[in-house]
Amino acid sequence: MDTSLRALVYVILTALIMPLLAFGMRFDIQGPGSKCFSEDLHVKGIVLASFNVVSENAPTISVKVTSPYGSTLHTQDHVSKGEFAFTATEAGDYTACFWIPNATAETKATVDLDWKTGVDAQDWESVAKKEKIDGVELELRKLEEAIGHIHNNMLYLRDREEKMRAVNETTNSRMAWFSISSMLICLAVAGAQIWYLRSFFKRKKLL
Repeated sequence: MDTSLRALVYVILTALIMPLLAFGMRFDIQGPGSKCFSEDLHVKGIVLASFNVVSENAPTISVKVTSPYGSTLHTQDHVSKGEFAFTATEAGDYTACFWIPNATAETKATVDLDWKTGVDAQDWESVAKKEKIDGVELELRKLEEAIGHIHNNMLYLRDREEKMRAVNETTNSRMAWFSISSMLICLAVAGAQIWYLRSFFKRKKLL
């Protein structure tokens, strides 16, 4: 495979992989409730997000981003648009919640959310200027980072699967011992009841 064909393949793969690392959506917030979105990230996972209220005459909104253990990573109150970025310091679900402050049941706002993770969240213009790369070379660098990101995600998922399997095995083992213990206790109680009844009937001379 010559260099130009290899570069073309890399560019096509980049076009297929990059959409998996970002998504955009439009959602409605109505009343005093909130809309929350979460993503399962591994350690050092990067997120870059921006939001914008697009409905006319809509009220301002508030946003709060929290870590898997409830630590607040970002807050904004009474805004019509904004953005936030963070790097995961612990593995788990990171959650972003949006709501309308002091909303009534009729209050409504439509919001556009652009959520990018991993490679797509990086500032590639700065990388290109710093390393003096462009064109196909930059696309190859993006592809390399994207493959590394996917590989890290696979390792993270495998690690989680192993932990869940260990938890399941431990739980099954405990349940088995609990069942055996319960059966032995029931047999002991039944035996004690039979012994007591036999002793009782003997004392009453019914046996």
